[in-house]
Amino acid sequence: MAQPLTIVIFGASGDLAARKLVPALYQLAGKGRLPEDTRVVGVARSPLTDQEFRDRLGDAVRQAHPREWHQQRWEAFAGRLGYVAGDAAQPRGLDPLRAWLEQREGPGGGRRLYYLAVAPDLYPAIATSLGEAGMSRDDADNWRRLVVEKPFGRDLASARRLNGLLHLHFREDQLYRIDHYLGKETVQNVLVFRFANAIFEPLWNHTYIDHVQITVAEAGPVGRRGDYYDKAGVLRDMFQSHLLQLLAVVAMEAPAHFAAGPVRNEKLKVLEAIPVPTPDEAAGQVVLGQYQGYHAEPGVPAGSHTPTYAALRIQIDNWRWQGVPFYLRSGKALHRRASEVIIQFRCPPHLMFPMPPGATLQCNRLALCIQPDEGIHLNFQSKVPDEGMAMRPADLEFHFRDIYAEGALPEAYERLLQDALQGDATLFMRSDEIERAWEVMDPFIAAAERPAGPVPQAYPVGSQGPSCADELLQRDGRKWLTMCHQ
Repeated sequence: MAQPLTIVIFGASGDLAARKLVPALYQLAGKGRLPEDTRVVGVARSPLTDQEFRDRLGDAVRQAHPREWHQQRWEAFAGRLGYVAGDAAQPRGLDPLRAWLEQREGPGGGRRLYYLAVAPDLYPAIATSLGEAGMSRDDADNWRRLVVEKPFGRDLASARRLNGLLHLHFREDQLYRIDHYLGKETVQNVLVFRFANAIFEPLWNHTYIDHVQITVAEAGPVGRRGDYYDKAGVLRDMFQSHLLQLLAVVAMEAPAHFAAGPVRNEKLKVLEAIPVPTPDEAAGQVVLGQYQGYHAEPGVPAGSHTPTYAALRIQIDNWRWQGVPFYLRSGKALHRRASEVIIQFRCPPHLMFPMPPGATLQCNRLALCIQPDEGIHLNFQSKVPDEGMAMRPADLEFHFRDIYAEGALPEAYERLLQDALQGDATLFMRSDEIERAWEVMDPFIAAAERPAGPVPQAYPVGSQGPSCADELLQRDGRKWLTMCHQ
């Protein structure tokens, strides 16, 4: 008989628990994917009763999933929720939690998933407290796992220090470093699209692909995150994690089978094949922007040069991708929210059909639409009827919303929480992978932050970003593309 299962959420009174974690667990419970004996206990400093905690989270779940909200279903799930007030980062701060667990798990112990939904500066203290209290030790029947949110460090040195500290108390196989982008169904679909179909993978190389563009655009401004964001900037907040993870999934070789070790090995190989520039070299491969009005955001200093937009050019020096540039861009307060990967194929080596004077052929393009227009678009040339051999671009489109039921795409946290509970680390980052990602990004961050570095170019809220981003591609005779739309 399986031991009791407890999900311990540190920072349970915060925004992440209310908006993402508990709604995801509520959905998993409704789908019958949580074991019957699962309990969820929140830990935070706020003095709350169990019922106050449940009421607060009930309001959050109702707002997050209004269509899926059912009062009876919530009441059944809420019975699994408990709350412990305490400061887990302080000496003996885990005593109330230990007592709560011992009372409910009984003498046989139980399985525990610890989730750090707290500020990053609290990760070391809580992990140390768990280790010193003996709450990280496990056995075959009573496993212990620790989920660590991003940001994982703020540079290579701090990431190594954090990894070293975590490894004092947890084995690597107990650690689950989360990047919610890998939990998105459409990111996982990139792997299926590439490796479960024979028609594209033979073309997925430098012989047929001219370049790759990866975009993660956000329509919203910094808002209430100003204090955190101004210390991080877009390069730390988005590139080191989300964009490099998308790049690795797009560029990796096929693993022997879909499991944590093989998949993460191949992603690491991609990151290791990216040449690490000096800060001077990086300065020529990155452009920065800052939306107008950023300084008025709460917590942002008046003279801040923190970029809210960046675009950069990366090479992958391996057999498959030699000479193919990858252009990455991300920013806030842009004209639309969109995450997409565009594969620009090369043109045919010789075109036998006449082109009108001054016209150029639009070569084949493939768009992997991550959000919000989840799907795949393929652009190709077609003949215009009754106009000789005139050609016009046409599209083949696949949309998740047209093929699958409404609501079929779960929140990323549903998949990631379920995987962590099942001990599947495939979609989580390993220590060497996250350190290599920082090693790649550190020179770009250094170039952006040095006193003589480039001042971010201002761009209007609701625009497509600063003009310097266009100039980055124009140097190579290319331009930014977009194919995904709502």
